Amino acid sequence: MEAGIMCSVRQHIAFREHECPMQAMSYFRIVINCMVAAVPEDVGTAGALRAIAHHLSASDILVVSGDLVSDIPPGALAAVHRQHDAVVTTMLCSAPVNGPTELVSSGGKDKIKKPRRYNIIGLDPTKQFLLHVATGAEVEKDIRIQKSILRAVDQMEIRADLVDAHMYAFKRSILQEVLDEKDKFRSLKEDILPYLVRSQLKSEVLLNGVPQAENGNEMVNSQNNQAAVSRILANASTPSFHDLYASSNKGSTLVRRTHKCCAYIASESKYCQRLNSIQAFSDINRDVIGDASHLSGYSFSAHNNIIHPSAQLGSRTTVGPHCMLWEGSQMGDKCSVKRSVIGRHCRIGSNVKVVNSVIMDHVTIGDGCSIQGSVICSNAQLQERSVLKDCQVGAGFVITAGSEHKGESLARK
Repeated sequence: MEAGIMCSVRQHIAFREHECPMQAMSYFRIVINCMVAAVPEDVGTAGALRAIAHHLSASDILVVSGDLVSDIPPGALAAVHRQHDAVVTTMLCSAPVNGPTELVSSGGKDKIKKPRRYNIIGLDPTKQFLLHVATGAEVEKDIRIQKSILRAVDQMEIRADLVDAHMYAFKRSILQEVLDEKDKFRSLKEDILPYLVRSQLKSEVLLNGVPQAENGNEMVNSQNNQAAVSRILANASTPSFHDLYASSNKGSTLVRRTHKCCAYIASESKYCQRLNSIQAFSDINRDVIGDASHLSGYSFSAHNNIIHPSAQLGSRTTVGPHCMLWEGSQMGDKCSVKRSVIGRHCRIGSNVKVVNSVIMDHVTIGDGCSIQGSVICSNAQLQERSVLKDCQVGAGFVITAGSEHKGESLARK
């Protein structure tokens, strides 16, 4: 089962006369009400929203994936969304520097690298509006762009170095309409977002948001539509291409219907990763004790590591930079830990080497073991002289003495 978490926020603000904004901030009182709803796992993100739609009442809603690890404030996305009165605004982050590849299991002991499928993103010259999105498209394949979009915006910047962070702001009424009418849509990223982007310049003839009635009152309609165009241009100091397109319907006095799809591109200095695979779990753990150490919330020692005061180290045991040894864990003599995280209450023997690995809580590791590039789940046991490289060990699994494993997933059946 998947869980959908709905939170509503109410702000109670009391201002005193002649107070500056910073003083007024101290009078904010925020009440957060959260509710968790379980939905079947196979309904997708769109199906999950359908299941909880009757609980949503705000004019704009924020959808955040539960596996997003980021220090980007959601309020930055919400501000852009409301500034442009957008139907949808998506957060985009820079793709990982290590390139578009990912490790996958080949079915045997080794892992192989395969090309990662790119997101193809089209932006307007201001980089504020989302003009094209193709999820999972490979670069070598042809890309089809709508002519109406190109004509309206004049030029488009195509990017393959941005990833969808799975944080979206939606206008609730429009999202509800799409969910109701497109009942086969299952994914926000692969179905709903591309649909909204494709249809943002769809020529539906509307009068103030209501379809035109063919009643012959063309003079009234003309006057109303000209007034609508005037309001559009008067309310925007720099009209967007949507506004200009809506008002440039040559040969007709009717205003085209448009909606805005916006993009918020996070600064490259911000951290933004999705914890959606074992490899990502390892990478993020290493980031949090490395370049993204500010996410941990802990202060690092002079040796650039974290060793809990209750942890015990044997003679000539070293814990290198970018490592974390947590509460109550014990290590024997002559051990070496490099770029790794060791959880709570682990028992580690002597002459053990741990490199680029994540060891969860209550793990027992015998003497002479070697662990490299692996993830070991809670309560697992590694008997003496075990060797692991690029492995995942499930909770409670026992690795027999003297065994060697490379690129394997080991778990209870």
